[in-house]
Amino acid sequence: MAQLLVRDLKDETVAALKKRAKEHGRSAEAEHRAILEEALKQSAKGFQEEAAKFREELRARGLQFDSAKMIRKDRDSR
Repeated sequence: MAQLLVRDLKDETVAALKKRAKEHGRSAEAEHRAILEEALKQSAKGFQEEAAKFREELRARGLQFDSAKMIRKDRDSR
């Protein structure tokens, strides 16, 4: 597995991380990992929700989103 080094954190940030880790019964490293994983999961979920909303808006206007056609058109234009 890869490792990640975060430099130049404020002392207050590190203290808050350690406090949160203690509240969750895990190490600061495990807490940091959990925070990163959750943030990235939410980011992907937000994108999926926005994409679904966009597709629904297109359908409501009688349009259809076809990424294959868009890619083909882009490739043909080169």
